[in-house]
Amino acid sequence: MSVLDEAPVDRLPVQTYVLEHDDTVIFEAVRRELRRGGQVFYLHNNIASIHSRAARLKEAFPDAMIAVAHGQMDKDALADVWQSLVEGNIDILVCTTIIETGVDVPNANTLIIENADRLGLAQLHQIRGRVGRSARRAYAYFTFPRGRALTEIQSKRLQAIRDFTEFGSGFKIAMRDLEIRGAGDILGARQSGHMESVGYDLYVKILNEAILEERGETVQEKIECTVNIGRDSYIPESYIPSAAQRIDIYKKIAHIKVPEDMDDITDELLDRYGDIPTSVETLMNVSLTRALGSECGFDQVERKGSDIVVYPHALDIFAWSRIAEAYPGRIVINPSSKPRITCKIRKNEPIFDFVLEMLKKYLQLIIKKQ
Repeated sequence: MSVLDEAPVDRLPVQTYVLEHDDTVIFEAVRRELRRGGQVFYLHNNIASIHSRAARLKEAFPDAMIAVAHGQMDKDALADVWQSLVEGNIDILVCTTIIETGVDVPNANTLIIENADRLGLAQLHQIRGRVGRSARRAYAYFTFPRGRALTEIQSKRLQAIRDFTEFGSGFKIAMRDLEIRGAGDILGARQSGHMESVGYDLYVKILNEAILEERGETVQEKIECTVNIGRDSYIPESYIPSAAQRIDIYKKIAHIKVPEDMDDITDELLDRYGDIPTSVETLMNVSLTRALGSECGFDQVERKGSDIVVYPHALDIFAWSRIAEAYPGRIVINPSSKPRITCKIRKNEPIFDFVLEMLKKYLQLIIKKQ
């Protein structure tokens, strides 16, 4: 997949506003564009009332040349409007979403959209691309009726269109749209589904498993290991004040698979934020323990008093016997219906040093065995 994220030369991101519709604010935006000799797209996506809206604008701007364009117009009449617009003879074009594609007017650098809450996220992004096609700063106003209670989905769409304004944000908007609408059926006709109920990562995992099954390949069951050490494991706001940056670090820590991953994140944290708090070190160690525990086939690793108890999904007597030899007198094997291994921790011994060392030895044993 290729992603185009470099802006054309001399282009500026479109300054985007999301607000309740207010004629005072909107008319001032139009007036500012006309004063600098530019043109305005005014999107009113209702053919029944589009001419009355054009008349209202004519009252506010009697000296401006105002035209109307919509999909039910005669082809020749519509072509004349486009020609006049491109030639700069129209100051304000009151139109429907017909401008979504195929319009390139570098001198049009203010966009007003009424009832933006009724349009899709990808559609809003596409329409916003009709302005800002020159070296001049462009403005886009996404409005919704005053007093209207927006649904959660409508709020998320407008929030996304306001947040993603930089060049190259089309892919991010597409991903956000996918999260909001759901991914739909890969092999069916439905275009939206319920991916938001399981999350994008789990959706991709389920999809990959389904593809392997359709190919007749064996889907290897991955054991999810839970870790409970009884210590605080989080990123304090005092360490990383920005919520967005904290979430980014949380994601990176969650994807730790091997010790080298943890070393990389440690270097990054030290470089960007300084000395690492104990709770963050614990969080990274828990993530690495969870990853290695899953590789070993363990269901759970937990602390009970001064001991660490491991619950293997299937008891491998050979491997655990060798581990017991490596740690004499410290490993107790309980081969019950729910097998568990109790590991004795010495006084003042760092818990994770022992646990991670033991997991690495266990992994080496099962790899050799294979």
